[in-house]
Amino acid sequence: MALNETSDKHIFSKEREEKVAVKAFLEENRIIVPPLEDREGLSSRGYGKLEDGNFLLTFYEALYLLSRSILEVVDEKTEEKVTFQHLLEKARSADEDAWVRYLIYRDLRSRGYVVREGFGLGIDFRVYRRGEYGKSTADFLILGIKEGQPIVIEDLTRILTRGQSLKKTLILSVLNRRGEIVYYSLSRLTFT
Repeated sequence: MALNETSDKHIFSKEREEKVAVKAFLEENRIIVPPLEDREGLSSRGYGKLEDGNFLLTFYEALYLLSRSILEVVDEKTEEKVTFQHLLEKARSADEDAWVRYLIYRDLRSRGYVVREGFGLGIDFRVYRRGEYGKSTADFLILGIKEGQPIVIEDLTRILTRGQSLKKTLILSVLNRRGEIVYYSLSRLTFT
């Protein structure tokens, strides 16, 4: 009987525990995690970056963490909680393809990959093999587009050449009209 009472109390106390979210602030067009929050926990899992003493999250990182109840975002001016929709609108005002980037980011994270910001030159993300973040460099570079969105072949060639010079595999992530993401590995462009 005593064993059951102890077990029941343990289960009951676990049910009452609330998920503690990391608190962040929306300041104009950036998301800042203050020093007293779990920056190290986020950083060790491949989120955010330290810049000028501030720990910053990208919009797609914040959207993903907010959707998973890991992050709580508060508007610095109004001191009100920011909803997913409001954060998405802010992201879209800064980047018209924010929704595409978020969906690709979410898909890759849900598959267990650590996804970091790209190197520029049109590369959206760097992706690390499972279990390799912090141990080696990213193996994949991701270029995300919507189905039917034109891409200049010279730009694609430049991105592919850059990826090959870094010894990375370029992956074209296409968000199709049904909202599914299809991945294509690019290795070499040859025209006849």
